Amino acid sequence: MKPVRNLASRLLLMSTLALGPALPALAFNLDSNEPIRVTADSARLDDTQGTAVYRGNVKVRQGGILLTADRVDVSRNAAGLDQIDASGRPATYYRPATETESAVNAEALKIHYSAGDNLLRFEREAVVKQGGDEFRGAVINYNTANKVVTGEGRTADGEGSGRVEMIIQPRGNSSN
Repeated sequence: MKPVRNLASRLLLMSTLALGPALPALAFNLDSNEPIRVTADSARLDDTQGTAVYRGNVKVRQGGILLTADRVDVSRNAAGLDQIDASGRPATYYRPATETESAVNAEALKIHYSAGDNLLRFEREAVVKQGGDEFRGAVINYNTANKVVTGEGRTADGEGSGRVEMIIQPRGNSSN
């Protein structure tokens, strides 16, 4: 069993190294001067609670970054944007290529971003792709402060295959 444990550890480390540089850009840039624009079929804003709920063909954009979902809940605190919860069939996330990184495409039935917890979470049928690299699982977490990626084969409710899958291209083989 030790070789399997070592192989699993190596695969997790390789996935962290392969996808790690891309994932910090998965969150919206809260320090950007570009506004976050939201379009939807309906919206409800509660200034006293610091919440907004968008429903129906929701698109959240900041520059070239695009989040799409059937529903997006946004909450703010005194410091600004606190959380974004998106759900859809699937909810999607796209970040265009930069000079140094390939484009990022991600999807899941639920996408959660918590600024305070430094957490970006893709849950239920989660897939993150960059170049030729791919990470699949029931849950994919990215800690934006520590730059650590974790994958789980099952959700807390027991949904999922019980396995994660990573496809990591050889260094010279990734495409933009």
